[in-house]
Amino acid sequence: QVQLVESGGGLVQAGGSLRLSCAASGLTFSSYIMGWFRQAPGKEREFVAAITRSGGSTYYADSVKGRFTISRDNAKTTMSLQMNSLKSEDTGVYYCAGGRSPFYEIPKSYNYWGQGTQVTVSS
Repeated sequence: QVQLVESGGGLVQAGGSLRLSCAASGLTFSSYIMGWFRQAPGKEREFVAAITRSGGSTYYADSVKGRFTISRDNAKTTMSLQMNSLKSEDTGVYYCAGGRSPFYEIPKSYNYWGQGTQVTVSS
């Protein structure tokens, strides 16, 4: 059974930092493109960042470029998202996801999802 478990969310002031983690089990982690998505209340789930199987390439939404850093450790089957200079508009539930499709910005491209972790940025 595949499990993706996010952790690290919380309440932080604008300008602060958080580090999210995603622990994966039950899948060949290194065979999957991994991504982070977020969903704010009343809004659709949106792409945040993705990383290729080897970790050699990373992709970011324009809104987080230069502030967020995605990484993965295939030996530990974990993925992280370092979030700096947080803004109120970064508030939402953050989900990690794993998939095999190269269309990494599209939620339907991912086969597996975690339950999400809440990030709240106060201004």
